[in-house]
Amino acid sequence: MRLLLLEDDLDYRQSIKEYLQTLNYHIDDFEDGEEALSAIHENKYHLLILDIRVPTLSGYELVKIIRENGDNTPVIYITSLTDINNLSLGYELGCNDYIKKPFSPKELKYRIEQLIKLFYTNETKEQIKLKPNFTYDILKKELKKDGEIINLTKKESDVVFCLVSNKNQYISIETLRSEVWDDKYICEADIRVCIKKIRDKTSKEFIINQRGIGYKIDREE
Repeated sequence: MRLLLLEDDLDYRQSIKEYLQTLNYHIDDFEDGEEALSAIHENKYHLLILDIRVPTLSGYELVKIIRENGDNTPVIYITSLTDINNLSLGYELGCNDYIKKPFSPKELKYRIEQLIKLFYTNETKEQIKLKPNFTYDILKKELKKDGEIINLTKKESDVVFCLVSNKNQYISIETLRSEVWDDKYICEADIRVCIKKIRDKTSKEFIINQRGIGYKIDREE
């Protein structure tokens, strides 16, 4: 799949591009908003990854233009802006997701995968039904029971996101350590404590484990 990346920080742009290339995406990268807009007019992209504050044409202006032209290509903003007015403006103009800098490359990977599934297959919807009787918003990373949000810590939320993203598959301790804790050392007992805390907030059946294999969260069929 072909993705467009707009980011004016050279080192940041190169690191994102190189990482996404390892995932077999074709990446066209730009530092200038006008150049990116020209490329969008000339090429077909499956997804746009846009910084907001860039030369000549901001990420806001770019999305406004393409949406007015009927282009519904999914958009992820990558930004250090955190003010609610800035976030609201982005969604009003037509972006599909935000990632706040700094972020883990693996978070970007999952956000891209979910948007691609949402837009290009019938398999995944924004609201995912999970067993037993939970719902999960894959874009907002919100877990709910009977319409009420379950308050999770950052690491608990990241564990749920990782397990839900890997549909009905067991995820090993090593994979959780890599994707949630970014390969930083954490003992297996601490990961199990994190899993237990999630179960305490949900149910004992929410996260399933199989000794020697790993953990999973099952989706409703």
